[in-house]
Amino acid sequence: MTYLIVALLAYLLGSVPFGMVMARIFGLGDLRKIGSGNIGSTNVLRTGNKPAAFLTLVFDAGKGAVAVLIARMFGGEDMAGLAGLCAMLGHIYPVFLKFRGGKGVATFLGTLLALSFPVGLAACATWLATALLLRYSSLAALVAAALSPLYAYIFYHKHGAILVLLLSALVIYRHSENIKRLLNKSEPKIGNK
Repeated sequence: MTYLIVALLAYLLGSVPFGMVMARIFGLGDLRKIGSGNIGSTNVLRTGNKPAAFLTLVFDAGKGAVAVLIARMFGGEDMAGLAGLCAMLGHIYPVFLKFRGGKGVATFLGTLLALSFPVGLAACATWLATALLLRYSSLAALVAAALSPLYAYIFYHKHGAILVLLLSALVIYRHSENIKRLLNKSEPKIGNK
């Protein structure tokens, strides 16, 4: 019963669409009608409002991290992993937006940082290096997601690597349209409105 309650609360926390909240606070309009239509920080950045994009990134990452840290206090590592997964699912399939949410990158990174700081740090560094070098947020997310299970295997543990593999698969799956655009060279670069 405790696991079920934790899963539900983590899912509901993950479902809070902070990109939409920031868009409303900063008067940016409906994010689903701007740029990629995504509710995440990259699409908020396409509005040209850097503070709103930064806050979206922080809060979306924070909901994954908070879910993991609180669950760990009450039930240890297994419950922390469950909470991280459910927060990710909440962000990607939020009940508040008819189950049409974001791609989960920030929540993924926040979850990793809370599960294992070295793994999260390696994933963030991978995202940042790829983004700075190639200027594609989606490609940076894909590279970070693809390498994160390896980081988890090295810095966390084998069972943690399986969880991270599942989280990474969610991120990669949610980027299927981006992968098509990357292949046909129509994917917008970071900074393009």
